[in-house]
Amino acid sequence: MSSQLRTGRACSRVSCRSVASMTLTYIYADSTAVLGPLATFSEPHSYDLCEKHSARLTVPNGWEVIRQSIDANATGPSEDDLMAIADAVREVAQAPRSQESAPEISASHANVGRRGHLRAVPS
Repeated sequence: MSSQLRTGRACSRVSCRSVASMTLTYIYADSTAVLGPLATFSEPHSYDLCEKHSARLTVPNGWEVIRQSIDANATGPSEDDLMAIADAVREVAQAPRSQESAPEISASHANVGRRGHLRAVPS
């Protein structure tokens, strides 16, 4: 195993052993490919590419490529981003829970189609 593979995720291209620096994601409904900074986590439907392969990326005719540049000065979420997340979590936690949002299942329907841990509930 090369030392490059130990320092980060490898490029998704076959036989490329370079360290990935960008993540490619396809939005099939919009015929768009988004190439941005390396994602925090490896996702099953995205591809990590090294600098060489991200620069040489081509897409099918009619597709659009959105290239998001890597900001070398970015160190993570800003103070505003973190406060927005905290405010959203507080808002959800303080919201009264509605009984309408959780449908009740009558006892007669509780065991319909039960197999192991799954069950089919009639509509």
